[in-house]
Amino acid sequence: MPDEIHVRGSVSIPESELSWRFSRSSGPGGQHVNTSATAAELSFDVANSPSLPEPLRSRALDRLSTRLVRGVLTIRAEEYRSQQRNRDAARTRLATLLSEATAPPPKKRVPKKIPRGINERRLENKKRRSALKRQRTTRWD
Repeated sequence: MPDEIHVRGSVSIPESELSWRFSRSSGPGGQHVNTSATAAELSFDVANSPSLPEPLRSRALDRLSTRLVRGVLTIRAEEYRSQQRNRDAARTRLATLLSEATAPPPKKRVPKKIPRGINERRLENKKRRSALKRQRTTRWD
C-alpha cells in the first residue's frame, strides 16, 4: 500500500496526516460481520494540512464546505467485507474528492462579436419573412 495519496501535480498527502477509525460494518457477512471491525472511517484535516498549498487549500475548503466538519473531511467505506479493501476504497475516494476539489476553475468564455455581414443577412431574412407573412393576411376594410 502506498504511503502517500496523490492529489494534483506534485502535491501528495502523507499517511501521517490521515486518521483512521474502524467499526463494525452493516450489511451481509453473516456471523463474521458481528465480530470484526471492517468498516473504515478516514478523516483528513483539510484546514490545517501542511501538505496542501494555500491556493489549493482555500479551493478545497470552499468546494467541500458541505462535507467538512470544523475543517475535517470524513469518508466512511463499508461496502466490502474486508477491512483492507474498505481502507483502499476510502483512500481512493479521498484522492478523487481532493483532486476534483482542488482543480483550477474553468476558463471564462469570451463572447465573440457577431460579424456585421452575418447580422445584416439575418435581418434581411427577417424582413423578407415578415413581408411574406404580411402578404398572406387579408384586410377587412
